Amino acid sequence: MLLRAIDRFFSHEASGGILLMLATVAALLAANSGFQQGYEAFLSAKLSVTVNGEGLNKPLILWINDGLMAIFFFLIGLELKREMLEGKLKNPRDIVLPGVAALGGMALPAVIFAALNWGEATVAGWAIPAATDIAFALGILALVGRRAPVALKVFLLTLAILDDLGAIIIIALFYTAELKIDYLLFALVPLAGLIWLNMKGAHRVAPALLLGALMWVLVLKSGVHATLAGVVTALCIPLTDKWGKSPLHALEHGLAPYVLYLIVPVFAFANAGVVFEGITAQMMLAPLPLGVALGLVIGKQAGVFGLSFLAVKTGLARLPHGVRWIHVYGVACLAGVGFTMSLFIGALSFADPILMNQVRIGVLTGSAISAILGFTVLMLARGEEPKAAVKDPAPDFP
Repeated sequence: MLLRAIDRFFSHEASGGILLMLATVAALLAANSGFQQGYEAFLSAKLSVTVNGEGLNKPLILWINDGLMAIFFFLIGLELKREMLEGKLKNPRDIVLPGVAALGGMALPAVIFAALNWGEATVAGWAIPAATDIAFALGILALVGRRAPVALKVFLLTLAILDDLGAIIIIALFYTAELKIDYLLFALVPLAGLIWLNMKGAHRVAPALLLGALMWVLVLKSGVHATLAGVVTALCIPLTDKWGKSPLHALEHGLAPYVLYLIVPVFAFANAGVVFEGITAQMMLAPLPLGVALGLVIGKQAGVFGLSFLAVKTGLARLPHGVRWIHVYGVACLAGVGFTMSLFIGALSFADPILMNQVRIGVLTGSAISAILGFTVLMLARGEEPKAAVKDPAPDFP
């Protein structure tokens, strides 16, 4: 009976989002209880991997943010490559509307944040509200059930994929620390090996993963954020090998549950621990948390819905089958659930724990409001799509 209930839970589309919520609640409880010192000591504990004194010596929180999140981005890279070669990003006509929506949903939140923080050191966090958490957003959409047309899930998924691509580009261009060219040049060696394995259509993925791990270490030491090594490695996994099988599909399918049910919740537990002690109304209205919250709530809604409306009205794009404007508005609200990606970019932006606590306040507040708004709007909408009009797409990694 218990095993059947567990199986039903993990087979539900919303399960990843629910685990993420539970991990967040656990982090908040740990950070605001008698376990606070143990929680902080656990995350700051040093973990070393060295050979003859040379190697990596970092706190556990950085192993999670640099290491586990590299695996997260590796999976995102696999999904991007598959979608570009044979999926939703293959046909340019299919990505115009979600592409325009994603662009607006990244630009306007950044503008709102920058306007509120202009002239302050905190303006460095301008990209924090620009990101969307795929797992949370799709999990909430799954809770809506049949009220949301099938095409709406495809729209949100494509928007979120393009949003992730934009986040990857932002991290590469704007969140690189002091650059060490020698390590970056060394990283070209495993990259060349990865490209060669991809070109020959190698069936075994173990050599590519080993080369990717080596590149991750070298990129990390170079100052460029190491999660990019995960994306580059993923793009070098062959879609089809010389026997016509797909190493990329097999790896994506096998890795997705571990990322969704383990890595992302662990990241949330390590990064969502807002310390409420000493928080005042004045602190809540400080430019940093206010910029993040308003960027996620107002910026995402206006950017996604506004540019989608303009694209359709000018004839540049058209609404998907069965999707009405109230559905688009609901998705625009859900796009404001930044959470994982927003916390991640926040950690890249600020090392000061006080500023990072303000980031957490803004992210949790903005994401919660966006989630409630999106869920409410979509529950009030009446789906008009015939049941047999569109086949439910194969489940993707949220």
